[in-house]
Amino acid sequence: MTAATLRADDDAQRRLEAVPRPRPLLTRQRERQLTDRQREILDDLEALVASGFAELTMADLASRLSCSLRTLYALAPSRDELVLLVVDRSLWRIGRAARDAIAGDLAPLDAIRAYLEAANVAVSGWSPAFARDLAAVPAAQQLEDAHNEYLFAVTRTLLDLAVERGEVRPVDTAAVARVLAGLGRFFSRPEVIATLRSSPKAAADEVVDLLLGGLRTLTPNGAP
Repeated sequence: MTAATLRADDDAQRRLEAVPRPRPLLTRQRERQLTDRQREILDDLEALVASGFAELTMADLASRLSCSLRTLYALAPSRDELVLLVVDRSLWRIGRAARDAIAGDLAPLDAIRAYLEAANVAVSGWSPAFARDLAAVPAAQQLEDAHNEYLFAVTRTLLDLAVERGEVRPVDTAAVARVLAGLGRFFSRPEVIATLRSSPKAAADEVVDLLLGGLRTLTPNGAP
């Protein structure tokens, strides 16, 4: 690896690190203060609500999780806020894994593919019922918006790098990044899931591949 390549990779990592992250519902300090039992409950709750939660009360959740209501209320003041906490925690965990998928030696378009494939894990287990119930939670839209803005910003940064390095001809990177970053969210909408022949993640990954394939043909000299 040449010195120029190392400098380019360092520059890419600095630009990616500069992208503002969404504010977590569970701060690092509060996360560290969680007991092992509380972490176990949040992990189990993620699987429990995956098939829908609209009919479940806090008492129902406590019963199914084999814990007390006091334990749940110590985590969040309501069922919806508890679900949002679980969703946000999951998105942060997947987001960290997605960032780790961007290896320093990957070309920008390959990095986008690796990043979005890892990020789309967030919707891999979403059922129509869960998507419908989450959409009915007032604060869910704001939560999803915050995470999707980060997804967009990272994708646009990588697209900008692809253009600057001559990997593709100049394109409207903001427009393309909006489409790429929004695929997982779009395919996880309850009315869309029901129309898919695959999972939301598989559908999003397939369209990402198609769009990146089209970008790869936009070489600076016009050659495929």
